[in-house]
Amino acid sequence: MSLKSLIQTGTKLWLDSIDPDLVRRNRGLGATGATSNPIIISELVKTGRFDKRLTALVESGLGDEDIAWTLTDELVKDAQGVFSPVHMETQGNDGYVSFELDPLIEDVAAGIPHAERVRRYISLGKKWAAGQTNRMIKVPATPAGLDALEDLAESGVTLNVTLIFSERQYVTARDNAWRGAQRRVGGTAFFKSVYSIFVSRVDVYTEKHVPTLSSSAQGLVGIVNAKRLWKLNQQFWVPKRLPLQQEIIFASTGTKKPSDPADKYVEALAGSDIQTNPPATNDAVEKLNKQYRKMVNQMPSPAILDEIDAKVDPEKMEQALMSEGLAKFADPQKALIKLIGEKRSALGT
Repeated sequence: MSLKSLIQTGTKLWLDSIDPDLVRRNRGLGATGATSNPIIISELVKTGRFDKRLTALVESGLGDEDIAWTLTDELVKDAQGVFSPVHMETQGNDGYVSFELDPLIEDVAAGIPHAERVRRYISLGKKWAAGQTNRMIKVPATPAGLDALEDLAESGVTLNVTLIFSERQYVTARDNAWRGAQRRVGGTAFFKSVYSIFVSRVDVYTEKHVPTLSSSAQGLVGIVNAKRLWKLNQQFWVPKRLPLQQEIIFASTGTKKPSDPADKYVEALAGSDIQTNPPATNDAVEKLNKQYRKMVNQMPSPAILDEIDAKVDPEKMEQALMSEGLAKFADPQKALIKLIGEKRSALGT
């Protein structure tokens, strides 16, 4: 009942996984989209379920990095097939699977110049989007990622801008994408973009770096931040009356504190746009058998908002979380490539 109730509030339910089995199970529970990243691919490789395919890819002569991308592409395509009917029924408004561009573009150790990083995002975005009807290209809200959005949007790429923690990042991403969209050949009829706001990581940050927050405010900053950006997004796009919705994805919705209810963020953000939830979160929510109502437009008391605004520096928060986020961004791709090398040896190919 719980997930059905959540969807009835107006929330689109997406899955933070492209495990073929979980995609099909969650589609049955009402999920209408999914997203991928290197951690998800690594976890699937570790299961051994794809050893036969990995052996074939090795025997075809591909290197470890190319195998990682080939497998990712195949798994995303499989999930796209599951959600393709949703994409058709909604005429392109839902039913997407997100494909994350190469996180090694942002590898600090590689020292890639800004202009080259921008070029790579544009080139890879066009490559992985080509011929795909219900694939979103996931671009991080880094300086280079943000600077690539205008060209990608103009080229007709469907965008999921990820790693957003602040209003500055969101506004820059939105404005760049919209500028590009307005230059599209054929107009904006098929323009679709989403903006992934990370929620729980903000609360992890404030607990560590803003310990002076009262017990009433601590643990609410991620929710308040997400709701404010959702409202800004509504105010910007609704008057434009575009055929497709330009939406907020509420990401990082799994709780990090064992003492928090499993549906803390799911419940607080119910009622609009998209929640991309980890499989464990969806399972926990389903078991709760709760009735949800629209909460995304409900804010805490003015006193709590004033305290958050007085004590949390958005610029410092963005810098800290992006620094941490980029490490989490590049390292899993390195780990995936290493894992495939280990699999190559273990499989004796």
